[in-house]
Amino acid sequence: MKSVLLFLAGVLVGANVVYFLVRRDCPAPAMAPPALSVAPVTQPVMPPGTSALPPAPAPARTPVASSPGAALPASAIATTPAIAGLLLPVAGIAPRQLTDTFGDDRQGTRRHEALDIMAARGTPVLAASDGKVAKLFTSVRGGLTIYEFDPASTYCYYYAHLDRYANGLVEGQALKRGDVIGYVGSTGDASPDAPHLHFAIFLLGPEKQWWKGTPINPYPLLASASGSR
Repeated sequence: MKSVLLFLAGVLVGANVVYFLVRRDCPAPAMAPPALSVAPVTQPVMPPGTSALPPAPAPARTPVASSPGAALPASAIATTPAIAGLLLPVAGIAPRQLTDTFGDDRQGTRRHEALDIMAARGTPVLAASDGKVAKLFTSVRGGLTIYEFDPASTYCYYYAHLDRYANGLVEGQALKRGDVIGYVGSTGDASPDAPHLHFAIFLLGPEKQWWKGTPINPYPLLASASGSR
């Protein structure tokens, strides 16, 4: 029995020696490199209907000059619908007595854009054309005024600085060329020592606003017109 135990002990010792020798001669297996931790790329969530690219800058806009009320060039008057048969709108004044004041400077800030027809206070003011009374108005500059539209509502005739209206004159009233509509005065910013009719013509816009339009110089139209009655 003792001999059997010694035999088994020898076998175990021999096995350990063999195992040691084998481990020494064989290389250790290569270790796999640790896995790299890569953070996931998160795409930004864009609102529906938008692009992921930044918006392109808006193109620069060139300002467009607006010139409401700019005077109609003299060369264009002949190409507008004819303003035929205008009557000089102050009784007793002849065309040769007119002075072109359309381009005169007013207080360094604006052009006159009208014709001043000098006459004695109380001289009748006449409708320059058939039409209707579009507006009766009192303003700081113009004083007592009348706006008359021609029959087609293409042009407006403006009469200002009146001393008073003709009796019974009302807005919407039909006018005939030569009707007395008021009397020369100096209301508004006119000098009391220089009564006159401030007469202007302007081409109406599509809105037909009585206070707004493109000025036309009355002088070349009235200087060749028949004298008032």
